[in-house]
Amino acid sequence: MAFFTFPNPVNDKAARTVATGVVAISVLTLVTGWWWLLVPLALGFLGRVLAGPRLSPLGWLAMRVVAPRLGEPVLTPGPPKRFAQGIGLAFSTTAAVLALGLGLQTAAGIVLGVLVVFATLEAALGFCAGCWAFGHLMRLGVIPRRPARPAPTSPVAARLSRSR
Repeated sequence: MAFFTFPNPVNDKAARTVATGVVAISVLTLVTGWWWLLVPLALGFLGRVLAGPRLSPLGWLAMRVVAPRLGEPVLTPGPPKRFAQGIGLAFSTTAAVLALGLGLQTAAGIVLGVLVVFATLEAALGFCAGCWAFGHLMRLGVIPRRPARPAPTSPVAARLSRSR
């Protein structure tokens, strides 16, 4: 397995644990005004988008420590979860730029508040809004139903392209 891959399937218990951590960090940021916490929050999302839990301390903790103690895994498709992590990256990065780069803490708080709402839905109810959006984008044809074929630029890619 390549390093920069996202697991498929994903243990939903680990995903909900990560969402709980996101809620905790985000609420702590909103309550204390410690806007610097947005940096590790955004970097965690970036790590999870790039390589699943491998580059995210929160993801690693959820997958290796917390989720195994919650019983048997509940498996769910990985691509929608990766898409949801990308949305979290966009919101957390936007909040960080607003608060730390532009000094607009109120605007950052609003963006972070939206992230808290959606992370809470995932953590508490198991409703992944990003996954829901992913499904609708697939039905609309915006996201392909199956991965694209590799461009035949190498002998391996050419062989894979011919075998499909």
